Amino acid sequence: MSRLRLHDLGCGYRAGDKGNISDVALFAPDPEVYALIQTVVTADRVKEHFGRFVEGAVERYEAPNVLALNFVLHDALGGGGPRSLRADNLGKTLGGALVRLEIEVPAALAGRRAPTPDVDWAVEILNRLVR
Repeated sequence: MSRLRLHDLGCGYRAGDKGNISDVALFAPDPEVYALIQTVVTADRVKEHFGRFVEGAVERYEAPNVLALNFVLHDALGGGGPRSLRADNLGKTLGGALVRLEIEVPAALAGRRAPTPDVDWAVEILNRLVR
């Protein structure tokens, strides 16, 4: 078993917010990863991962047709909108944080890490600017 972030497994997210509620959908890249996250990424685990940032309940809904788990995070945005004192109190921030959740992954899946983008072109441009 290895410990990997959901992002490293190729999971993506889509998030939104309304008032003091955030909605985060976690998408698996394939059925094998979906089966794994369906088992280990529970509402309680998500609530624990966010700690004090999510003061209310966390509800989880399954959407197997799109290999997704949808989480509704109550009292998650510091009051929401202009009431919050947080620097970035939008749901998309919580989506980015969710894919940083680390889970135990069987060796068969750990070897299939999500590919990282080729950024050599950007490094070349930056190197030219520095000279």
